[in-house]
Amino acid sequence: MSGAFSDTDRSINIEGIQVHLAHPDELPVKWVGQSELLRQLQAAWLIIDPADVPMTPRLLGKPGVGKTTLAYAGAVSLHREAYIMQATLDTRPEDLIISPVIEGEGKLRYVASPLVTAMVRGGVAILDEGNRMSEKSWASLAPLLDTRRYVESIVAGVKIHAHADFRMVATMNDDSSTFELPEYIHSRLQPQILVDFPGEEEEKAILEENLPFADDEVLDYVVRFLQAAHRVDESYSARDGINIARFALKLLSIGDTNRAIALRTSIIQTLGTEALRYVTA
Repeated sequence: MSGAFSDTDRSINIEGIQVHLAHPDELPVKWVGQSELLRQLQAAWLIIDPADVPMTPRLLGKPGVGKTTLAYAGAVSLHREAYIMQATLDTRPEDLIISPVIEGEGKLRYVASPLVTAMVRGGVAILDEGNRMSEKSWASLAPLLDTRRYVESIVAGVKIHAHADFRMVATMNDDSSTFELPEYIHSRLQPQILVDFPGEEEEKAILEENLPFADDEVLDYVVRFLQAAHRVDESYSARDGINIARFALKLLSIGDTNRAIALRTSIIQTLGTEALRYVTA
């Protein structure tokens, strides 16, 4: 890779091709609780010997348990820029690497993905919901996920090597709407870090972090509801709890005076009437 990076126009010259870079993500979130998971993520990214390379872990869990927040917190703990790329069924190899954009008459502008931007900037790439992506797209990342640490852009005709400080993590939902990873990718995305539902104290801390204006009565009600659902492995998450508490507080602010009714209404409107089976008080 040749040329220099310009902070002014966020572009870099790669083998004579000018490539425009993405902007990092800045999220107002903080990882609360389950410090062991953050420790495991940090350990996977360590380099402990000149012959060693960082690993590319995958964070696996149900939707809403905080996988992306954990990945972002890992990037922040390293004082690195974080770049989040959302994977979908329609994600193409060129979407992951470099895309051509028509700029003016007969002129192409090459635009790097957030992942490639993290590679050249020495940041952290978070591939969100990676198991929604097809094998063809994963295949384009295979050289990046082993000791080679590069990708090739067919569109721009260049090979892009990762900066020594580059780190990557993939989040994956544990549900039926996703693809099975091909074995050659599965073996490259290690270790697998399981992100489970938090315990009662951790769950309340998460709600307090996201809803600093909520009182204990509302938060305790929602935590009891969520913990009852967790005990039977229901898929309701802290994200659902935050929405329940937030809507209930809004209902109370416009004149509803009965907290229990406002909370029950919020549960129904957020998750449906069947969720009331987990209301314990």
